[in-house]
Amino acid sequence: MFKKVLVANRGEVALRIIRACRDLGIATVAVYSEADRESLPVLVADEAVCIGPGPAADSYLNVSRVLSAAEIAGCDALHPGYGFLSESSEFVEATESCKLVFIGPGPATMRLRGDKIQSRKVMREAGVPVIPGSDQEVKDAKEAAQLCKELGYPVMVKATAGGGGKGMRVIRGARDMESGFRMCQAEAKASFGDPRVYLEKYIPKAHHVEVQILADRHETVISLGERDCSAQRRHQKILEESPSLLVDKNLRTQLGKWAVAAARAATYLNAGTVEFVVDHDLNCYFLEMNARLQVEHPVTEEVTGVDIVQQQLKIAAGEKLDLPADISKPRGHAIECRICAEDPDADFEPCPGLVTEVRMPGGPGIRVDSYLLPGYRVPQYYDPLVAKIIAWAQNRTQAIARMERALAETEIGGIATTVGFQRRLLKSTRFLRGRLTTEMLDEAG
Repeated sequence: MFKKVLVANRGEVALRIIRACRDLGIATVAVYSEADRESLPVLVADEAVCIGPGPAADSYLNVSRVLSAAEIAGCDALHPGYGFLSESSEFVEATESCKLVFIGPGPATMRLRGDKIQSRKVMREAGVPVIPGSDQEVKDAKEAAQLCKELGYPVMVKATAGGGGKGMRVIRGARDMESGFRMCQAEAKASFGDPRVYLEKYIPKAHHVEVQILADRHETVISLGERDCSAQRRHQKILEESPSLLVDKNLRTQLGKWAVAAARAATYLNAGTVEFVVDHDLNCYFLEMNARLQVEHPVTEEVTGVDIVQQQLKIAAGEKLDLPADISKPRGHAIECRICAEDPDADFEPCPGLVTEVRMPGGPGIRVDSYLLPGYRVPQYYDPLVAKIIAWAQNRTQAIARMERALAETEIGGIATTVGFQRRLLKSTRFLRGRLTTEMLDEAG
C-alpha cells in the first residue's frame, strides 16, 4: 500500500480522499490555493502545500505546480478527485513520468472517454446499445440538417470532447439548426478547446441512470449497481438516489452486463461510471463513461457498504477486488442532495462569501460530506458545491423522511444556498411519485 498520497483537488472531495487514506493508514498531502488556505482539507491533512493564487489556472489546473508539490513532499501516489485535472490524459502521463502512481484509469482510457464519437463506436462494437446519431464529426449546420432527415427532430448537438453538461444544444426543428449548431460549436471551443460536434437523437423526458463499476489489474470488472440522476437542472445533477425506481431486477442485471462490457472494451482500470439514458419504454442507450470518481458516489456506498475511494486506493496499489458476488443488489435506499452556494431565487446565481455559521445535520441514517467551517470564505473561482447530504433508510419513503429532517436541521449562514430548494424538491408530487426525468426541473422553472 502507498505511504503518502497527494490529493490533487479541493473542497469536500479532497476531504473525502483524506479520510479514506487515513482509514488505511496512508499519509496525505493536500495542495491548496491561497483562496483555500483556511479550508478544512488543509487543516486535517498530514501536510499541505500552497500551489498558487485563487484562479484555478494558476493553482489546481497548473500541472507543474501540482507535481512539484508531490515531489517536494515525497509522495508515491496521486489522487485527482473529480473535476480539474481528473480526466486529463496529459496529466496522467505527466504524473506517471514523475514515478507517481495515478489513482485512476490510464491515459488511453482517458483519451477514449474524451472522444465521444470514438466511444460510441467502441461501445457499439462491444454490444452496448448507443443512441441513434452520427458516426463521425458533423462539419456544419447544412450537414446536420441533412442528417436530421434520417434521424428526425428533436436532436442533440453535442461536443465531441464535452462533459459536465457543457457543449450540448437541443434542436427541436429545422429553423433552429443554424443558430443552435453555431452556439454549440462555440461553447465546445471555449470550454474544451475543441470545436468538433456530432448529432444524437434527442430523447425527451428521459431518465438518466448510471452504473458504478470497479476494475482491477487482474481483469476483474464488477458492477456496484445503478444510481438515478434524473433530477437535473440545465444538464447539471441536483439530486441522486440509489436504487432507481425505474430499474427492476432484470434490468439491473442487464445494465450491469452492459457496464462491464463497456469497461472491458475501454480496458478500464479503477473506479468509473457508465451512464445510460432510458426512454419511457425502458429502452436503454449508452450516454458516456466517466473515468473518475463521481460526485454522487456516496449513494452507492450507502446501499452496498463498499468504500469506493478505499477500493480506488487498493486497486491502484495492485490489489485484487474481493467483493461478494451479489454486491450490486441494493440494501435499502439512499438519497443525496447537493448543497451549492447559489441563490435559487436569482436563477441560481453563485453566491461566494464569508460563512458565518455552520450547523450540519446528524442522527440515524445521515451522512454529510462538507468542507465548510465558520469563518471560511467560499471562493468565487470554483464550482459552488459546498456540501452533500446523504440519507439512507430501509426504503425510499423512510429515506425521504430522513432527508427532510436533515435539511430542516441544516443552517449555513452568510451565503445563499440551495437547502430550501432541495426541501421544496423533496415535497414535489413528481419526486414523491418517482416520476423523474431530466427535463423535470427545467419545466418547473
